[in-house]
Amino acid sequence: MAAAIEFQQVSRRFGSVKAVDEVSLAIAPGEFFALLGPSGSGKTTCLRLIAGFEQPSSGHVLLDGADVTGVPPYERNVNTVFQDYALFPHMSVVDNVAYGLRVRGVAGDERRKRAEEMLALVQLEGLGERSPLQLSGGQKQRVALARALINRPAVLLLDEPLGALDLKLREAMQIELKNLQRQLKITFVYVTHDQGEALSMADRVAVFDRGRIEQLDTPRGLYMRPRTAFVARFVGGANVIEGDLAHRLSGAARAFAIRAESMALDGTGNTAGDGVVSCAATVIDVQYHGASSRWQVRTDDGSILAVVRPESGSSPVNYTIGSKVLVSWTAGQMVALEDT
Repeated sequence: MAAAIEFQQVSRRFGSVKAVDEVSLAIAPGEFFALLGPSGSGKTTCLRLIAGFEQPSSGHVLLDGADVTGVPPYERNVNTVFQDYALFPHMSVVDNVAYGLRVRGVAGDERRKRAEEMLALVQLEGLGERSPLQLSGGQKQRVALARALINRPAVLLLDEPLGALDLKLREAMQIELKNLQRQLKITFVYVTHDQGEALSMADRVAVFDRGRIEQLDTPRGLYMRPRTAFVARFVGGANVIEGDLAHRLSGAARAFAIRAESMALDGTGNTAGDGVVSCAATVIDVQYHGASSRWQVRTDDGSILAVVRPESGSSPVNYTIGSKVLVSWTAGQMVALEDT
């Protein structure tokens, strides 16, 4: 079976800037695929290359096995959902949803019927006659989804679609989006800078930096086995230990990553025994997050490390800023990183 989307050594240059630098990837039909990275990393340009809003400077873009390099957006079986919804304020909700069918010349009764079905699918029954100005942010996002899906595209592209929503609504929409994708079995390509969104929804994630894919893996693979220091820091905020401290603690010159939740402070366990690695440090900050606290410590060589300690069921820790502590972890939790 052909990939739903394939990049073959794709680059996109803007003058002297390489926004996308020889990217190759394949996205399977029905996959929920996330493009994750900071601003300017190339992820949105990749989305625009799939949509046809941009054309490669070199390389090829394939949809369902067919080379669409140079093919305009309206001839590609894809649709895009944007962060700002892009709804027509002068049209009702149902007319917004039906707009794509209207452009294609579908008859009025059929347009209405299919638009109402799409509104039911995104849980907006009975709101078809409202103006978009009368909707909440979450409702507007559902309308934008319904409008993008009504033409039954093979691929749905989502460009930071939840960025304008508050945290609680964003988390609820993440669940709804994933459930909708499972139900429709459509290939979703989701652009985000939020690693929590990517990890919670995607089947696979491509982590971008400076126009290249740093790592392409499952969410669990990215989190547990980061390949580079960039991925370790960007996905879950792992501690990256390098230089002389890495050599002293691991016996090897290469850098390694250790998750903050895998580390302990003196008095909370893992401070002695076979396979335990530890170093002296000083507490410089403590942040309470309810279920856990995040401790910032500075080692004797000046490295700043984070230790996340669960609050539930834990004995109180009486360290304060300036306290001398011992930070420890088991050697098996260290992940060696590649040089880049």
